[in-house]
Order: sequence, then C-alpha cells, then structure tokens
Amino acid sequence: MRLKVRLSLYRRSGHYVFSGSAVQKCGGCDLYRNTTQAVFGELETGTKSTKPKVAIMMIGEQPGDHEDKEGRPFVGPAGKLLDKCLEEAEIDRLKVYVTNTVKHFKWEPRGKLRIHKKPNMKEIHACRPWFEAELETVRPKLIVCLGAVAAQSLLGSSFRITQDHGKLQKAGFPPIIATLHPSAILRTRTEEDRHSQMKTICSGFA
Repeated sequence: MRLKVRLSLYRRSGHYVFSGSAVQKCGGCDLYRNTTQAVFGELETGTKSTKPKVAIMMIGEQPGDHEDKEGRPFVGPAGKLLDKCLEEAEIDRLKVYVTNTVKHFKWEPRGKLRIHKKPNMKEIHACRPWFEAELETVRPKLIVCLGAVAAQSLLGSSFRITQDHGKLQKAGFPPIIATLHPSAILRTRTEEDRHSQMKTICSGFA
C-alpha cells in the first residue's frame, strides 16, 4: 500500500515552503541516516504575494551538498545556473516551484568532500508519495524534468532525453517536458561547451 501524504504551504523569508515535520522523520529508505535534513521544494514569492501561483514545477534529481546543509533546493552552483537559464528563457522565477525527485542527499566520501551519488530505484520510489503530495498541493500547469533521473521517474526507464529533449509528454500528470540538468554545464570543459549546454537547457523550457 502506498503512503498518502498531505501537505500545506506557508510563507517564510520570501519563499513558500511546506510545513510539518513528517518529511524530516521519513525513514522510507536509508538515505536519511547520513544527511543533515530532508530538502523539500519551494517557491519564491513577490513582496505582495498572498498565495502561491505556480505555472511550472521543475524537478531535479536530489539535493546537493549545499542544499543538504541549508535545507533549500537549488541553492548551490547548479541552482544559480538554473536561475540564469530561467532569466535567459524569460520565465518568471516567481511562478516556478523547484523540487527534487529524492529529498535526501545521497553521497560518497572523497577525502573531506561529499560527492554526489546517483539514487537507485528503491530510493526514488520511497520518495514518490512526497512528490505526489507536492504535485497535488501546488498544481502546476507544466512539469519540467531536469535530468534523466527526474525524467525517468515520471516517464519510465526507457525515456531518453537525448531523443526526446524538449518534446511535450503526457503520462497521467500535467504535461511534461524534459531537458538537461543545470549541473551538466558544470561538467563542461570549454566556454563553447558551456554556452552550448546553456542553450540546450533554455531551449527545453520553450
């Protein structure tokens, strides 16, 4: 039987975030054992905003090191690149809810660093009730999957971003578009490659 979760949003320091401590007590998989906290999605707000208005729900893979420490999604280097992509695509950041497929940071040690490690299907499935609760609460008009993990979690393991990048998909949710994760830009080696990846990501929002 799948867990049914109900959530509510409240405003905090210029962002809408989810209330309740249930997600912090989640033990659906073992990832919580080695992380600082679970990281839920959030929506930036304007100074006069009284209730959230979500046009797009963007879903990444999982929180990173910065997100795990701060308790907020997309606040690290990839998050800054996402903001830049949204600006270049002329998408209103105040109407974009950002979250991740998996709510805890999966990592492996490398010296003193914590290095990202791809979540497995068990961990992805354990977080599915939280995603469904987010979806039911924010009710976006469009879902944008950032990266293969997010896309395959909703569209199936056979989905390939390289084949269907930017194409509208329908799978029992609001319409879905998949594009590269902003972290792809961080892995490029030349300025030309960085520009190309940025252009690819932005085109996926269109």
